[in-house]
Amino acid sequence: MKTLVKAGPAIYGAVALVVGIALGVVFSPQVPDAVQPYLPIAVVAALDAVFGGLRAYLDEIFDSKVFVVSFAFNVLVAALIVWLGDQLGVGTQLSTAIVVVLGIRIFGNAAALRRRLFGA
Repeated sequence: MKTLVKAGPAIYGAVALVVGIALGVVFSPQVPDAVQPYLPIAVVAALDAVFGGLRAYLDEIFDSKVFVVSFAFNVLVAALIVWLGDQLGVGTQLSTAIVVVLGIRIFGNAAALRRRLFGA
């Protein structure tokens, strides 16, 4: 029973994820054309924050305030860089650079999670 109490807040996150996916499938939201170039970069930036949060949680140094600020800041900075690249005519190159940098961070966090969870 004690593990259920500790997992309480995690259950809220899991339920919110399932509800969000279900709502997305049911309503099939359309992304406006003006925002489409920024969506993949925002998703990668958000995944970076999520994997960093999971790593911090397993290392027992997770702070929800840091996670929320990191999540929002990563997405905003990545979108700003892509927007700036579009204004300069090099949006594709900057988008690629963002994906590479954040991809390296995501895989670094994934490797740390793998080592922590599986000892490999």
